Amino acid sequence: MAEGELKDMEQFFDDLSDSFTGTEPEVHKTSVVGLFLRHMILAYNKLSFSQVYKLYTALQQYFQNDDEKKNGIDESDMELTNTEELEGKMEKEELDLPLREEEISCSGPLSQKQAEYFLSQQASLLKNDETKALAPASLQKELNNLLKFNPDFAEAHYLSYLNSLRVQDVFSSTHSLLHYFDRLILTGAESKSNGDEGYGRSLRYAALNLAALHCRFGHYQQAELALQEAIRIAQESNDHVCLQHCLSWLYILEQKIFDSCVLLEHSVNKSLHFGLPQRAFAGKAANKLMDALKDSDLLHWKHSLSELIDISIAQKTAIWRLYGRSTMALQQAQTLLSMNSLEAVNVGVQQNNTESFAVVLCHLAELHAEQGYFAAASEVLKHLKERFPPNSQHAQLWMLFDQKIQFERAMNDGRYHIADSLVAGITALNSIEGVYRKAIVLKAQNQMSEAHKLLQKLLIHCQKIKNTEMVISVLLSIAELYWRSSCHTIALPVLLQALALSREYSLQYLASETVLNLAFSQLILGIPEQALNILHMAIEPVLAHGAVLDKGCAMFLVAKCQVASAASYTPQRKTEALESAILNLNEAKTYFTKVDCKEQLRDVLYFQARLFHTLGKTQERNKCAMLFRQLHQELPAHGVPLINAFK
Repeated sequence: MAEGELKDMEQFFDDLSDSFTGTEPEVHKTSVVGLFLRHMILAYNKLSFSQVYKLYTALQQYFQNDDEKKNGIDESDMELTNTEELEGKMEKEELDLPLREEEISCSGPLSQKQAEYFLSQQASLLKNDETKALAPASLQKELNNLLKFNPDFAEAHYLSYLNSLRVQDVFSSTHSLLHYFDRLILTGAESKSNGDEGYGRSLRYAALNLAALHCRFGHYQQAELALQEAIRIAQESNDHVCLQHCLSWLYILEQKIFDSCVLLEHSVNKSLHFGLPQRAFAGKAANKLMDALKDSDLLHWKHSLSELIDISIAQKTAIWRLYGRSTMALQQAQTLLSMNSLEAVNVGVQQNNTESFAVVLCHLAELHAEQGYFAAASEVLKHLKERFPPNSQHAQLWMLFDQKIQFERAMNDGRYHIADSLVAGITALNSIEGVYRKAIVLKAQNQMSEAHKLLQKLLIHCQKIKNTEMVISVLLSIAELYWRSSCHTIALPVLLQALALSREYSLQYLASETVLNLAFSQLILGIPEQALNILHMAIEPVLAHGAVLDKGCAMFLVAKCQVASAASYTPQRKTEALESAILNLNEAKTYFTKVDCKEQLRDVLYFQARLFHTLGKTQERNKCAMLFRQLHQELPAHGVPLINAFK
């Protein structure tokens, strides 16, 4: 072999395999020599072409060195020296073996089965428990090693795409995704799927995946172009499954779609699962949407589709939050968390580190924070940080909720400088939320013109992208700016627009909050009796499902309306109304204390002191006055009249 050519070594190993064949083989497979030869053949077959060539050149070098040593050195000395060198090399190779199971690929090229097992294991971990998968840099290093020996390994390119998504790498993820489908087409791996036109199937799903990738990174124009290409190829191939996926993504993009509801209903008629969550944003009633989700869940449970069950429960949690039913959202979140141990997947991982669990845990943290249970919310966030480390792909969810909770606490406590410092972090994670909270800080700091400009720009943008929930919140903030600027009549059309939108889209809690704002406007305009009448429409949902701060503001407003209405009452009836207002103020004070909202607490104490003074209760008045003075010294006064501060 050493004196011949490379083909001679190839022929040797081919002939070696023939020694096991025939009725009377030269070597039995189970013998010591047979096991050794099979091990050698397997190791040779794992080598790439470049490694085969290196083996051949090493063999030539070894043979030449052996001839030189025979000419000048005693044969026995040579044998001893070579044996020692060989043992030293073997010891070094044994010491260099990796210690961890997942680092097997570092030791050299893997066989096809070993590589497939490694890829399937890491893909499963990325899907179910990312914390137990290799770190992004380590996994990419392993994948690069695999691709170095086999550049056409399509599955390795796809895992590289998933790994790049973890770190939000647009270029690398796009590059790997395109390479995956290129290799899939070249190898013909899809030819057995969907009839005999696997080539076209790969093309249309490549375009569809590229559209989903661009949509994930916010490149909506590029996503639409890729989606149009996928639709064109799918229509030519009559692939209804691919078209169904395209319909769902087309609704999400909503670029040049005029009757999106009709499109969505067409999609839902063919597939219960695709597009159902979007019906919440299309203004569908909660009962109809939940009935549709229930039918979908029946199919999921019937076929034991645990992943789709988790997704459905997480969607229902978010939908109930959107509708303003915090009790139902809490129930759905607890349902999913209690299913933690229902199904164990491969490699000893519980299916509990998926995006669905991240979503419900984030909602759970925010629900606790809204009710004033900040310690419990911190524990949930701490658990989220452990389950989804900062470098994982779902970490942005809890990061955003963590920043929002900190922001609300700082605003409640009157620490606007701290709230302002948190705006940058919120903006980095969600630009719309960041701009909205920047406007809230400016409004709290009495920078009315700057806040108004920011809110107007945000309103136009949210109307363009059809973010109805944020549109209503912005309208309510604009109305408050008008109050603070003593433009009470201008605030009414804004509030009526917000009320119409919230009722059209079945956002009950936002509708209740809008009614509270309308009641406050009527109080300012001198018709407190009418304000009390419409308060009964909104107070029940707020007390049942609202945040503690909103409950306190609602009870404070009821007390204000009661006092304003009592001006025309008889003395006895007026005293009863004022005493009832004091009870409502006590309840509001309890709520504000729970969330440590010192500014609102100061206003309640001031109002109570005035009422006690009117009723002639000097001792209670002095107590409220003393507590008010303590808070007043802690907090700066912004020069805003008390009656103009609803929230």
